[in-house]
Amino acid sequence: MIKNNRQGFFMKLYIIEDMTNGELGKQIHEKTLLLNKVLDNTTAAFELMRSQARNIMEYMSGEYPDEFEFEDKNHNEFEIRFGSDILVFMMHTNVFEFSRYHEVMRLPYIQQDKNRSFCGMINIYNFLTDSFDYNRDYDLGYLIGRVFINMDNHYFVEGKREVGFLYSNFNTSLISEESTADIVRSAMEYANNFDLLTPPFDDVKEISVGEIRTTAASKGKITAKRLGFEFQQDKE
Repeated sequence: MIKNNRQGFFMKLYIIEDMTNGELGKQIHEKTLLLNKVLDNTTAAFELMRSQARNIMEYMSGEYPDEFEFEDKNHNEFEIRFGSDILVFMMHTNVFEFSRYHEVMRLPYIQQDKNRSFCGMINIYNFLTDSFDYNRDYDLGYLIGRVFINMDNHYFVEGKREVGFLYSNFNTSLISEESTADIVRSAMEYANNFDLLTPPFDDVKEISVGEIRTTAASKGKITAKRLGFEFQQDKE
């Protein structure tokens, strides 16, 4: 009798565990489909951005030869050069969700479907052209914008001035050829207006004989557009 009760108990426990495992498997499957959808949308958006950046560079180089250049780096990265600036566009291979404290989480668009808060991300960095040309590995670049794309192919841009878009447009802003071209042009406009300022005198008043003799002065001193300065736009 005791043995039969034990068998019944373990059989019941097995059935409960089987149902639980089935539900867990379903949840994992649905989450995987969501993340794959977001990543597919982000990859497609990045390819559109790559194509539009190439088109913009080709158009401008036709009028101003040798001043505009597009370069493919790899599947997840490309760069454009113009004037004294380089913009590096990098697509992250992971999908992210926003913190519950982020402004975007308060939007009715997100509250109606939390899955819309999962986004792929494309980062836009600004560097000085000379930093690459003279192999100044210690020079600094700046993240000037982050493009977020969700499962609905909606997007918004978190960034500085010309680059940043409004969170409130997330529910209506769709990735397209026009929108990706606008993002590239806005990033170029910001970089062009983000000028190199001289560093504070006391930060650069000393240099060694070795740096002069080995021409390391151009490599050993860190250069960045706002090095040593408080940048007002970084507060906004």
